Amino acid sequence: MGFWWRPLSVLAGVLLVALMLWAGAGAVAALMFLTGIQAVVMLRRLWQEYRLSRWLEHPDEVTPPNAMGTWGDIFYRLEKLQRRQRASRSELTNALEQFEHAATAVPDGMVILNGNDQIDWCNPASRKYMGLDCERDRGQFIRYLLRQAHFLEFLDAADYSRRLVCKSPLNREVTLSIQLVPFGEGKKLLVARDITELERVDAIRRDFIANVSHELRTPLTVVGGFVETLADAPTLPASESRRYFDLMLDNTRRMQHLLDDLLTLSRLESADHNLKDEVVSVPELARVLAAEAESLSGGRHRISLDITCDANVRGSLQEIRSALGNLVSNAVRYTPEDGDITLAWSLRNGEGVFAVVDTGEGIAAEHIPRLTERFYRVDRSRSRETGGTGLGLAIVKHVLTRHGAHLEIRSTPGKGSTFAAVFPESRLIIAQPSATVIPFPALEQAAG
Repeated sequence: MGFWWRPLSVLAGVLLVALMLWAGAGAVAALMFLTGIQAVVMLRRLWQEYRLSRWLEHPDEVTPPNAMGTWGDIFYRLEKLQRRQRASRSELTNALEQFEHAATAVPDGMVILNGNDQIDWCNPASRKYMGLDCERDRGQFIRYLLRQAHFLEFLDAADYSRRLVCKSPLNREVTLSIQLVPFGEGKKLLVARDITELERVDAIRRDFIANVSHELRTPLTVVGGFVETLADAPTLPASESRRYFDLMLDNTRRMQHLLDDLLTLSRLESADHNLKDEVVSVPELARVLAAEAESLSGGRHRISLDITCDANVRGSLQEIRSALGNLVSNAVRYTPEDGDITLAWSLRNGEGVFAVVDTGEGIAAEHIPRLTERFYRVDRSRSRETGGTGLGLAIVKHVLTRHGAHLEIRSTPGKGSTFAAVFPESRLIIAQPSATVIPFPALEQAAG
C-alpha cells in the first residue's frame, strides 16, 4: 500500500483541479489542463528512463539518479540491489584470489579440465612438472600437450580410484604421482605430486631389507650346515668337531657384529636431539685407538701417531670414539701386511682434522661417492674375509653429521687412502689446564 499511496494521491489532486476548471472555465480548459499534465508526466518519465539507462550502462562511472516520488523509490531499490551485488562480487573475487594464492603456494601441480579435457586453469607448479602455462595453454586439449602413451591411457580410462606413477616430461629424474579428481559438472582436477624422494627412500628400504637378509643368510646357512653335520655324525673326531665349532662361533660373531652395527645406526638415526655435551680429548683418544690398532694388527703393520695440536672436541665420547674407531679398524683390515698406518690430529683453517692415512691398495674414484652407503663394498668377498659388516662408514657419516662434521675421502689405487673426519671450529675447544676433559682411563673403559 505504501507504493500506491503517493501516485494515487497525486492523481486525485490532478482530477480535483480538472473538475474545478471544468466547473469554472468549462470542459475545454479542463481538457487542456489534463493534456498538459499528461505531457509533463511523459517527458518526466522519458527523462528518468534516460537517467536510469545511463546509470545501468555505467554503474561505476555515473552516480545513482536522485528523484522524488515513484522514480525515487525505484532508483533507491535498484541502488540497494546494486550494492548487494557489488558486495557479493567482492566476496567472490576475494575467494577466488585466496584460492589462486593457495593454489600457487601448493607444491603439487594442479590442472582444471573441462568435460572435453581442455585446460581451464593450472597453477605455476604445473609448469615445473609438466611444462604447462595457464595463459598460453588455456583452452588447449591436454592430450595434445602431454602425449605420453601411459598418460593418455590413464586419461581415457577415467579411473578415479587409481594413480599414475610416471617420469616428468621435463626431467626424467623426477617421478610424479598423477591423480584425477572429478568435481562440478563434468570437470576434473588433475593433481601431479613429486614423489621422487619417497621413491628413493622406498628403494633404500627395499635394498636395506635385501642386504640384511643376504648378510644374515650366509652365516646362518653355514651354522645350520655344521649343526646338521654334527647331528648326523656324533662320532666325529674331536679335532674336526672343534674346527666346526670354531667356524660356527666365527659366523655367530659375524651375525652379532652385524646386529650391533644395525642397532647403532638405528640409535643414531633416532637420536637427533639427544647429543651429549662432553669435552673429548682427541689426542688421548688417538693414543687409545693406536694401541687398539696395534693389538688388531698383531704386528703386521707399522702404526704411528702424528698429533700437532691439543684441541678437544665437544660432543658425545661414545659416538666420536665409534666413528674414529671405525676409520682406524678399516685401515688395519684393508692395508696389506707390512703397510704403514698413521693417525693424525691437526688444525686446518680453524677446523679439526682427524685423519687415518694408510698405504693400502687404494680405492678407484668411481667407488668413493658410495662408500658411506649401507652395505656398499668395493670388494665383497674381501670384506667378509676381514670381518666387515658393510655398515662402518655409514655409522661414521651419521656420527659426524650429528656433530656438524663431515668425512673427506682421498684415495689413489696402488698408493693408499686417507679418511679424514673434519670437525667445525664451533666444535673445537683449545685445551686449557682447567678444562674438564674425558681422561685417558675413561677412554680405555669406553673402548672396552
